[in-house]
Amino acid sequence: MTPRSEGDARPVQWWAPDRRGWWIAVLFMIGSALFAVGSFGPTAAVLGAMAAPVFFAGSIFFTSAAYLQWYEVTNEGDDIEGHGRTARLIGQRAHSIGWWAASVQLVGTLWFNLTTFSGLLDLSTRQDELLIWVPDALGSLAFLLASGLALLEVSDGMVGWRPHTLEARIGVANMIGSIAFGVSAIASFVLPSTGELLNAWATNAFTFIGAAMFFIGAAMLIPDLPPESDAEASV
Repeated sequence: MTPRSEGDARPVQWWAPDRRGWWIAVLFMIGSALFAVGSFGPTAAVLGAMAAPVFFAGSIFFTSAAYLQWYEVTNEGDDIEGHGRTARLIGQRAHSIGWWAASVQLVGTLWFNLTTFSGLLDLSTRQDELLIWVPDALGSLAFLLASGLALLEVSDGMVGWRPHTLEARIGVANMIGSIAFGVSAIASFVLPSTGELLNAWATNAFTFIGAAMFFIGAAMLIPDLPPESDAEASV
């Protein structure tokens, strides 16, 4: 998705359901909000066992947004568009850092689908470790790698780092969110001796922090939408 040029003073289109980039942002925001609600102390206490389906629903929104983003970067560029070709539902652009970032992120959301779905089941301690903790850790690692690749793309290398740009701020927000999710995954390790989490408080706290940062990063995607004349195809 080509961002707005720096200094673009045109008003932000907060309601633009005809644009794929808007849906990517909104779906990520909804998914992040659900993870935040499920992990925030007061709301988690009210939800109780219902927090598990809230997390699973959030992971589905994450995957939907991640696929749309992956689809977008797979089909962007002059070598794909403008030559009578049909947009591809799957494909690869191995020379693009953005494509790799979107691909790794999509895989990470699939791991989160597995871990949150497994949270709906009545599992043994061993099954908790294999079906909840392991995919949670892998999903968090994938998000961390994807965020690093995204920062590398927008910075154009360390020499070209531009922290004042909106793209860089989005990348930083997502990196902080990924780090928080990683800390949450570590704290979620199930102790074999007790069957309890290593640190349940840290699990919820860092999940909430990560979700909040992902929400902020997704919300900033909307001001980063290109002008209408340069917009991507509708969903």
